[in-house]
Amino acid sequence: MATVLGTSASSSSTVAMLSSRSLSSYSTTSSLPSFSPIPGFSQGRKFYGGIGVKVRKRRSQFQVSVSNVATETGPAQEQAKRLVSTESQRPVYPFSAIVGQDEMKLCLLLNVIDPKIGGVMIMGDRGTGKSTTVRSLVDLLPEIKVVAGDPYNSDPNDPDLMGIEVREKISNGEELSITLTKINMVDLPLGATEDRVCGTIDIEKALTEGVKAFEPGLLAKANRGILYVDEVNLLDDHLVDVLLDSAASGWNTVEREGISISHPARFILIGSGNPEEGELRPQLLDRFGMHAQVSTVKDAELRVKIVEERARFDRNPKEFRESYKAEQEKLQQQISSARSSLSAVTIDHDLRVKISKVCAELNVDGLRGDIVTNRGARALAALKGREKVTAEEIATVIPNCLRHRLRKDPLESIDSGLLVIEKFYEVFS
Repeated sequence: MATVLGTSASSSSTVAMLSSRSLSSYSTTSSLPSFSPIPGFSQGRKFYGGIGVKVRKRRSQFQVSVSNVATETGPAQEQAKRLVSTESQRPVYPFSAIVGQDEMKLCLLLNVIDPKIGGVMIMGDRGTGKSTTVRSLVDLLPEIKVVAGDPYNSDPNDPDLMGIEVREKISNGEELSITLTKINMVDLPLGATEDRVCGTIDIEKALTEGVKAFEPGLLAKANRGILYVDEVNLLDDHLVDVLLDSAASGWNTVEREGISISHPARFILIGSGNPEEGELRPQLLDRFGMHAQVSTVKDAELRVKIVEERARFDRNPKEFRESYKAEQEKLQQQISSARSSLSAVTIDHDLRVKISKVCAELNVDGLRGDIVTNRGARALAALKGREKVTAEEIATVIPNCLRHRLRKDPLESIDSGLLVIEKFYEVFS
């Protein structure tokens, strides 16, 4: 995407003033682009959210071209840059090193294998490792094909996951530049503004070029990735409404300041929270495909192990991560294999009927429970390396898929997950 913004058709007085200044007064690290009128050309670069702005000056023409940095680097340079970026990031606690909390870890892995499950809601006591576990998932995320330079991580093969510009290029017969990138994990802070989440008008372009341009927000960045909301039950209502719209349609539509734009926003929605701090709106709760219940570990030996492992990590994060490198790589390969074999996994018709019977007898509203249970069972079978779903996989995932969809009875003391299990054995026996 290259744009010519102007020429040097300025007044002679301006040229004379610029010519009188020395070369040293125009550094490429200045807050303004390089304007130095010397023989040949000089070039500078500024970065705006991953977009590189090249500035070239020749004897008779001044050009500004806008291009994405990713399109200018070859595969070897891209890999080296990714390695440097990974090493410079804050060290993340390894997923394989997390002790206990198997239900939460399984729900997260199944969503990585099949993003169409629809995310996971993690509720539990404070200090039980909810945020640590979610953020540790970053190391295990596989690579996906994206259109280079596209701010929406457009899929080069799936029209539903393409931005409008990419679709136009395909319809015009243009060749797409494709690159591999890791699945994104985007944090949505509680204090984020609606403009930052949805996207807004690009003020810089409006001032410098006099054109209305769209500046993508967090939903654009999270497309085909993971959107994580910590303390989701404390999220402002207006942001909850935005998430509901995007989660329902898979597209984000922005209407403001004379701009009307839609872009794909399909993401795995992961939320965590403490039930003591408030309940989640039922409309948003229903959008989460799975629900994981996390409780504080009671076993003293296990608690000691968790404390010791955390102390080791805090003392030397790099060495600690190295000790779990083999386990991490093994799990990563397992996830990659499960993703590729998922489409071949089948589930018998009688098992589908029994799943729907469980949902009907539990008075689950809508059909999301049926769909998610089927998807979750197939993802678990793929993770185990099986080609066919058995009742064992269904029994494992069905409490997480239906627990949060049951109607609340204020007089009921039994956990809703146990109600689901009881009904499952009643139907499947």
